[in-house]
This record gives sequence, C-alpha cells and structure tokens, in this order.
Amino acid sequence: MSRGPPIGGQKSYGSMNTNVPNVGFAGGVQFSPTELYNLSENITTNIYTINTNWKNLERALKSIGTERDNQGLRDQVHVTQLSCNQIVAQTTKDLQRLNVVVRRGDKQQKLQVEKLTNDFKEALQCYSKLQTKVAEKMKVCLLKRQSSQSGAYNEDDENQYLEEEERIAAQKVLQKELVFENEMLAEREQRVRQIEDDILDVNHIMRELAAMVYEQADTVNSIENNIESVHSNVELGADELQMASQYQNKYRRKLCILAALAAIVGIVLVIILVTQLKR
Repeated sequence: MSRGPPIGGQKSYGSMNTNVPNVGFAGGVQFSPTELYNLSENITTNIYTINTNWKNLERALKSIGTERDNQGLRDQVHVTQLSCNQIVAQTTKDLQRLNVVVRRGDKQQKLQVEKLTNDFKEALQCYSKLQTKVAEKMKVCLLKRQSSQSGAYNEDDENQYLEEEERIAAQKVLQKELVFENEMLAEREQRVRQIEDDILDVNHIMRELAAMVYEQADTVNSIENNIESVHSNVELGADELQMASQYQNKYRRKLCILAALAAIVGIVLVIILVTQLKR
C-alpha cells in the first residue's frame, strides 16, 4: 500500500475569503497586501494540483507493465510530470517571494507562511518518491518489451538467412538486422533519457528552501544586532551628554570665580587710587 497524498482535497491556509485583508506595517516600508494574499492563494492551489498529479501518477503506476500499458499511457505520464515539475518550480519561487513579503508581518502571517512551506515540502516529497517508482518501472518494462521484440526479429532474420543461397542477400539481411538493432537501441536510449529527465531534482529545491529559512533567520539576527547596537549608542550618547553637562557647570563656576576675583582686584585698585588722590 503506497502512502496517500498529504492533502486529500484543497486545504485552507489562513483566511480564504474573497476580501483581501487590510495589512499594515510600521517602519515606513510599504508593500501590497494584495500580493501577500495572492501569493498564499496561488501556493495553496499549486499544492492541491501537485497532490492531484500524485494521484494520477499512482493510477498510471498500476497500469505500467500490464496489458493496459501502451504508448498513450507513457505519453500521458510524461506530460503530467512536465506540467507538475513546472508547478513545483513556480511554487518554489512564490514561496521565496512570500518569505520576503512577510518579513515585516505579524506572528499569524508568519505562521501561515510556515504552514504553507511545510505542506509544500510534504507534497513534494510524496510526489518525488512516486515519480522515482514510476521511472524505475517504466525503464524495466521498456527494456523487457524491446528485448522481446528484438529477439523475435532476430529469429525471423535467422530463418531468412538460412533460406538465402547467395552471399549478397545474406549480407543485406545482416545489414538490416544491424540497422534495426541500432534503431532499437537509439529509441530505447531516447525513452530512458526522457524518463530520467522527467525526474524532479528535489534535493536542489530542498536546499533552496533551507537557504531561504536560513536567510530569514540571519535577517532576524541582524535586526536584533542592530537594535542592540542602537541601544548601546543611545546609552553612550546619554553618558556623553551627562559628562558635557558636568563640564559646562564646572566651566561656569570657574568663570564666576574669575569674575569675582576681577571685581575684587578692581575695587582694591579704585581704593588705592582714591587714597593717593586725597593726599
């Protein structure tokens, strides 16, 4: 029994009503609340689509290698994987943008983004595991079918070769056999390469998401460091203002003392002059 997709139907992430919430942030930096809402809606829809493709691939996996297996089924699997891979790539970009937008958001909005990220990771891991199983089964069944076809053709060629008496005719048969084998090998390699190309590089996407979370944490640490630096500068400035005030008070006292001394000296000089004049 394969594990079912993480989301059976379209889930609701936060507020899903048609009214765009009024979001405001302090600090002078403005952004569109509509962008926050639309990104969340797009990511929610994409997660639902990934899980729908997961179910389609699971049904196709049960048919591969059976009598229901045909080229139409293989083409359908290929188209489904290409479409889903594009959705995964777009969802990854939307999540990166959403994490930038929500940096100045409140706690509820950040929790909503965290839930979307976790749901996307879960859906992506389920899709990737099933995609690998489909690719392995398609390659095994493809090789078995083409080996059987090639063997039947070789047997016909051998009978035809035994019936031919002329050397030129035998060489033509061998040449046709080589051409057929080369064509079959080329077709097999092309199909196997196509199957391998359809497999999504989940590790790369997971590294991008981890880097995105690390960058967000680094931004928070940088903000905290800036706050501590500003706090230290404010305390240092207050200390300097206090020292300047003390210095100014001392300077004023010195001026008062000098002025008093000058006044006393002036009075003494006046008294001396008056005394001399009276004589």
